[in-house]
Amino acid sequence: MPVVLDESTEANPALTPAPAEAPAPEATPANATPTEATPANATPTEATPSEPTPFDGIPAALRRAMLAHGFVDLTAVQRAVLQPEARGRNLRISSQTGSGKTVALGIVLADDLLDPAACTGTRALVVTPTRELATQVQGELRWLLAGLPHVRVEAVTGGTDMIRERHALRRAPTIIVATPGRLLDHVRRGSVDCKNVRHLVLDEADRMLDMGFREDLEAIVEAVPADRRSHLVSATFPAQVRRLADKVQVDAVHLQGTELGAANDDIEHSASLVDRGDTYGAIVNALLLGQGERVLVFVERRADTAELADRLTADGFAVQALSGELSQSQRTRALEAFRSGVVDVLVSTDVAARGLDVPDISLVIQVDLPKDPNDYTHRSGRTGRAGRKGRSLLLVPIRAQRHAASLLAAAKVEVVWRPLPTADEIHEALGERTRALVNARLGEAASTRGLAQAAELLEGRDPAQVVATLLQLAAPKLPCAPKQVRSVTADAGRRPAVAAARAKHTRHTGRFIRFSINWGHRKGATPSRLLSHLCRRGEIDSGLVGAIEIGPGSATFEVADHVAGGFEQRVREPDRREPLLRISRQESTG
Repeated sequence: MPVVLDESTEANPALTPAPAEAPAPEATPANATPTEATPANATPTEATPSEPTPFDGIPAALRRAMLAHGFVDLTAVQRAVLQPEARGRNLRISSQTGSGKTVALGIVLADDLLDPAACTGTRALVVTPTRELATQVQGELRWLLAGLPHVRVEAVTGGTDMIRERHALRRAPTIIVATPGRLLDHVRRGSVDCKNVRHLVLDEADRMLDMGFREDLEAIVEAVPADRRSHLVSATFPAQVRRLADKVQVDAVHLQGTELGAANDDIEHSASLVDRGDTYGAIVNALLLGQGERVLVFVERRADTAELADRLTADGFAVQALSGELSQSQRTRALEAFRSGVVDVLVSTDVAARGLDVPDISLVIQVDLPKDPNDYTHRSGRTGRAGRKGRSLLLVPIRAQRHAASLLAAAKVEVVWRPLPTADEIHEALGERTRALVNARLGEAASTRGLAQAAELLEGRDPAQVVATLLQLAAPKLPCAPKQVRSVTADAGRRPAVAAARAKHTRHTGRFIRFSINWGHRKGATPSRLLSHLCRRGEIDSGLVGAIEIGPGSATFEVADHVAGGFEQRVREPDRREPLLRISRQESTG
């Protein structure tokens, strides 16, 4: 079993508690957890003394909840928290995303929650970096601990009504899940009484440090009793997280469900080089190939989420945008629409990379390169969860090929480099999918009525023509036609040659007209952002935009001459989103 027990004793006595006493003998060990979504071919019965099961050592109330959720086994990290060496200790829990860490955490907390008489006041604080993760952790703990009616789980996060939260906190919830800033506000206002806290959990500690919450976390640590237990939960443990752990823990044991940095074998990683101007087309074509699947698209900037979502919506896709600039109610609605299947595509910044647990995300598309290997791991880890298969596609600008290759090597993933699929290849792939579906149905017995109708259709007609027509009718209805994109092949770290592909792509016109825009890289202009703005504002396809050159304060670009007149008229009007951006015609080039 891939579990590492690493004794950590370095600590700061001013901030670090002594380890809590071991639970009373009659309390069932609370340190094991089942997989969150392992398929259940047969529902197991509750454990009996004579029949060992994966759930031995888990309190009966939690075991019943897990069985009701279809659990049939434990993940590695859930087994790890059940080990005798972990009982009553401060824990550092690390494991891959989607490996059941939250349920493992719930079982750890349950030791101090089983006795209603002793379970007074707030017993546990769980601190998370984002509102979405806080809400998700709250939901997981609520169903897991539902068999303990005296246990209440509440979430308090930034962006929500402070007065409403204070009302919910008056009865001292047993567990409070919170973002750092909002929790500290409630502690300082007296809305949260920490004197009975037995567990402090820092979930996704590395992310909270990246977001600048170190001072808030240290203030929270100082507010809780010294004899609490402290747990850090993270997919990775870089040096800065270890330093924080050493400040808030003593005599900690490191539970490692999977090897740190190990790739998730359930994810197929691929990358495609994208020539300038083809990013949007590459996204569209990837979505067309994933018709009917749930897809998460990552971009770098908040403004890009709305812009890309609007373009995809205009092309017929069901899309929602998610970013930190939305209100909490807007973010909740966007996530719920994605989770419930109202929309198939969610365009998000990295706010969704940590902790977002939406079932059956089949594909993750990373439009902008992640900042570091950990971000790549967390983004791609939104798919391939709990034993399901998933795919991650990274779109790489040609000039960034070497950087991307280094990043992927550091992330310890094996990536297949593939050229972007052409429109013909997409049609062929979808056709093969339709034929496979029809072949599968042909193995089933047809009704007498169906056979009679088939005979009527075939009468006097060429059978091949009838089948071809039916295959055409059975083909999926696409939101839009596939985009024409340049096919670029990875070339051992050298800049690939794309001149021939570009010439073929732009042969429909002999001339381009040059325009300028008062938007340069000092204000965040990139080729992909600029192209997206031009196509939306000028209502033209990306294939009609030629060379783009970006300077510090402005940029120039080319538009095919046969659409330049209409483009010029449309961009004369101020843009409703970016009213200060001005576009003017400069000259035409041959």
